[in-house]
Amino acid sequence: MLNFNAFISNSRRVAAFGAFTIGAIAFSGSAAATPVQLFPFLPLPPMQAAPPPTVEAAPSDEGVVRELPARLRRQIVNYARRETPGTVVIDTPNTYLYYVLGNGQAIRYGIGVGRDGFTWSGVQSVSKKAEWPDWTPPPEMIARQPYLPRHMAGGPGNPLGARAMYLGGTVYRIHGTNAPETIGTHVSSGCIRLTNEDVTDLYSRVNVGTKVVVLPMDRRADLGTSVR
Repeated sequence: MLNFNAFISNSRRVAAFGAFTIGAIAFSGSAAATPVQLFPFLPLPPMQAAPPPTVEAAPSDEGVVRELPARLRRQIVNYARRETPGTVVIDTPNTYLYYVLGNGQAIRYGIGVGRDGFTWSGVQSVSKKAEWPDWTPPPEMIARQPYLPRHMAGGPGNPLGARAMYLGGTVYRIHGTNAPETIGTHVSSGCIRLTNEDVTDLYSRVNVGTKVVVLPMDRRADLGTSVR
């Protein structure tokens, strides 16, 4: 009788072990698909949501070169004004600079000129030329705009741009600009500005001693028509 009871007890243990083994195998197969809470009385760690997809910022238009209007682009034009070839004429009201070629023609450039109250006129000559010039604002400009730097080394960020041609003993210059959108406007303190590309072209043609004629606001040249 004792042996029979022991046999029954052992059989029950084997069955229980088999049931546990089958359950463990079933659990391991489903664990990869769905997490199972083995101990319901213990809280599960919080689930972390997947990070949101990265959204790239829309590209800005910084650094984009904006094309000048047709009338302000460098071009050869018919020019009837009687000036010696090589003379530079500043047509202040029309925001043009003419480099006289002779034979009734000139190269016309779009320029920026002095704002209201800062235009001037007269005849000067180029006294100095400089590539990527330093900028030292004159005392008169510092007095009006005390926040300006007292000196700035030449370079792409310099307001004088790539080239400068100094006019006699005045504080005025024909120079490039790092703000090409101002070409065709009345914006400066009296200097004549061109795009860096145009001022580099003009610089290659102009010599020290070149005559520069600056027309007043009330005197329009209106003599330059494009050569077709």
